[in-house]
This record gives sequence, structure tokens and C-alpha cells, in this order.
Amino acid sequence: MRMKKRYNRVTWMLTLCVASWLAWACASSPVDPILVQQLTPIFPDYAGVTIPAEIAPLNFNCYGECEVMDVVVRGEKGGELHANGEYADFDVEEWHQLTQQNKGAALTFTVCVKKDGKWTQYRDFTVNVSSDDLGEWGLTYRRIPPGYEVYGRMGLYQRDLSNFHEQAILENTAVPGACLNCHVSDRTHPERFTFHIRGDHGATLIQRDGVMELLKAKNDSLGGSMVYPYWHPSGRFVAYSTNKTNQSFHAVAEERVEVFDHASDVLVYSPDKHEIMLDSIVATKEHYENYPVFSPDGKTLYFCAAVAKEIPAGYKEIQYNLCKIGFDDVKGTFVGEVDTIFNARQMGKSANHPRPSYDGRFLLFTMSDYGCFPIWHKEADQWLLDLKTGEARPLDEVNSDDTDSYHNWSENSKWIVFTSRRGNGYYTMLYLSHVDKDGRMSKPFLLPQRNPWKYYDGTLYSFNTPDFTSQPVVLDAQAAARGIRSDQRVETRIR
Repeated sequence: MRMKKRYNRVTWMLTLCVASWLAWACASSPVDPILVQQLTPIFPDYAGVTIPAEIAPLNFNCYGECEVMDVVVRGEKGGELHANGEYADFDVEEWHQLTQQNKGAALTFTVCVKKDGKWTQYRDFTVNVSSDDLGEWGLTYRRIPPGYEVYGRMGLYQRDLSNFHEQAILENTAVPGACLNCHVSDRTHPERFTFHIRGDHGATLIQRDGVMELLKAKNDSLGGSMVYPYWHPSGRFVAYSTNKTNQSFHAVAEERVEVFDHASDVLVYSPDKHEIMLDSIVATKEHYENYPVFSPDGKTLYFCAAVAKEIPAGYKEIQYNLCKIGFDDVKGTFVGEVDTIFNARQMGKSANHPRPSYDGRFLLFTMSDYGCFPIWHKEADQWLLDLKTGEARPLDEVNSDDTDSYHNWSENSKWIVFTSRRGNGYYTMLYLSHVDKDGRMSKPFLLPQRNPWKYYDGTLYSFNTPDFTSQPVVLDAQAAARGIRSDQRVETRIR
């Protein structure tokens, strides 16, 4: 009899819990929603974007007061997904099942929002799932706080694009006072990886197939450190520029930070021989040469060049053109003369950050009014040069009213990642966009986060120097930190 009473009590408790859950579920599901024709006021704005099937779920929040959000996603080729809660939080595995099923088709989002006890159903919006694969595991990038002069806590990080997992590659908490910057993989393959370290323990780190070297930051024959690297497709060379850089802070809100060069030249480094190739044709006193990148076939070096001006008085007169010169990848020497491929100075502008698509068709660059560091220039926009036709155009389909700058390509040349201050005008965030065969870009979408509003509103960091990565970067952070702190460096020599 006692056991029966206990059983009845347990049954009663379970029944009460189920009834309570059902009552909550009913209260949280749309009931007689009022239909409106406006789109849901959501953050981030994902309406009409094009995504790869491999991307993490496009979770989003609703602006304003929101008791409950109910979202149903239906695939044009079938499948359905449901989320209900304070924000749209989709299951990662179910999301990928839906996107893979609907490659080359559209997803339709039906959003209902409960406010003050009443439900509103907004106009549906769609997201296109591209038939082009992303082809990359994730992204690498630097995160840095506003304290640029003292660096603060910052580092290099990597993010799995199929979910929300982020991890540090190396943080400067392990090397206090250092600035970690200018990192790049070889065509998104991190088996060959390099970045620069500024500060009291300055160095240039190069890792090839798990073997790490720390180069002496400054060769006595160079004008500055080895920065802004780019790998030759053979892996036998790395192009760098060597820069004497100054940073200043403006007194007006519209122009917060300015970085300018007192001198800069382009060089090519051979990791096998520890040799630096300097050539007067791309290392002149009359010009500032900067941001070197190799063409996908390795036969051409693209870079930026500006006529040297008196600094700081003439810094707003410094405007860069896009140039190229031939490269002999057997001898490791330059070939021919420097040729201007895009004259920005004639337009009263400055072109920087050239990045060729890996299929060799396009060259993506940033255009601003002056200088070589446009990430604080509100007028900075993305431009695209068609290397087949020689025509260049502003990417109006991705540009905003605020800074749009540093960028990179996926290895299949179907996607780009870039930085923009369009979110709040203060911090650069990462956006992705699809590229079609004619170089037209889709509406950019903000890098997805589990709870976007909480993440971006609470993260007082700028994201910059993003690059795609085909697999996780494997770097022994403890060994790297010990090496940086030790000041033991590999000597380089000028050829």
C-alpha cells in the first residue's frame, strides 16, 4: 500500500511537470498572430544573403522588447527547422542537414514575435544557399582592443566556420607587451604560416611543416621590420615589405587614428637559405613600396607604390597606385620593369591591400583618400580589378557608409571575407560574401555567433587581418612564447 502511494505521488509529480511544460509551450507558441508586411527587425540582418551550406547557423536576435521569438525555416527542396526562445538559436546538426539538402535553393524564414502578450507575424524573408562550397575549415584573424598604443590584451585566433568554436593561436598574455600581427597562411594552407611580433622581443615567426623559426626582426641593411607577408605558391619564398611606421591620434572624432610610413620597401625572403633579396627597382628612396603579393602562378609580384612626401606635413598627399613586376621563381629574382596596373592617384585616391583571387581572374583592393592604412578611414571602400579586362569598379554591392577594408579570398575564389565598421562605427567586424563568375558579390553577412547580440555588444574588440584556413593552425603556443621571450633569433643576410 505504501509503495502504491509513493508510485501515485511520483506519477502525480510527473503529470504536473508535463502539464506545466505543455502550458508554457502553448503560451510560447504563436496564437492568432497579427500579420504585418514589414520584415522582422533582426540582428544581424540576414534577409537576402547568400551563404555556403557549411556555415554555422544564422542565429539572430530581435530589436526591441521581445518576450518570445518563434522561427520556422522551410527549405525550397524540402526540410524544416524550428527555433523558439529569447532569440533564434538553431541546432547545429539540424541546420547543416537543412542547408545541405537545399544547396542551390532558398530557405524561407517565418518569424513570429511575442510582445506584451500579443503575437506579431512578420513578412517572410529568404536566405540563398549557394551551390558553391566554401571549401575552408574556418577563419584566422586578430582581435585587438582600442588601446592601440599599448596593445592591451590581443592575439591571433581561429574559428571553425561550421559552428561557433573559437580558440587562440597565440595571445600576447604569454608575451606581455608584444603586438602580434600580419599573419598569413600559404593559400589558406597553414602548414606554412608566418606572422610578425612587435615590441621589446620583436621577431618574425615562420613555421613550415611543424618546424618553427624566429627571425631577427630587423636586418641592419633593412629600413624596418619584415611585415605584410605573402607566400609564393611554391612555398620557397615569402614576400614582405619593410616599413618605418608611425602612429598618431587625431583630435577629431571623424579621424581617430592615422598610421603612416616614413619609408617602406618590398623584399623577397628565402626561408631555405635565410636570404633576403633586395632590389633597387622595388626599394627606392623616391617611393614608398608596400603590401607585396604574388600572383597565383608565382610569375608576378603585385604591390602598392606612392611618391615619398615629407612626413608628417604631407601625409595626406601620399597616394598609392597598384603596380606589378615579373618574378623568376627559379632564380628568385625580379624580371623586367615596374608597371602600373591601376592609377589611383589620377583619381585623387589611394589603393592598398591588393589580394588576387586564387583563380587569377580578379584583384581585390581597398580604396581611400590617402595613405596606406585605411582601416580608420570612413571613406574606405572595396574595389575589384578584373585582371582579364583591366577594368576596375567599386563593389557597391558590399560597400557601406563606413570603413570597409582588409580582405582575403577562399582558395576556390568563390567567397571573400573582409572587415567593416558598418555595425557601430567603432569596431571592425568580419563579413563574408559570395562571388559569382563575373565578380559580382552577394549581400554580405556578419560572421554568425551563438547569441549575436550578446557576443557583439559585449565584445569590445576589433577583428582584423582575416584569412581563410583549410584546417586548424597547429602552433605550439608555449614553445612560441618561450622562443619570443628568449630573444634567440635566426640571422638573415642580404643577397
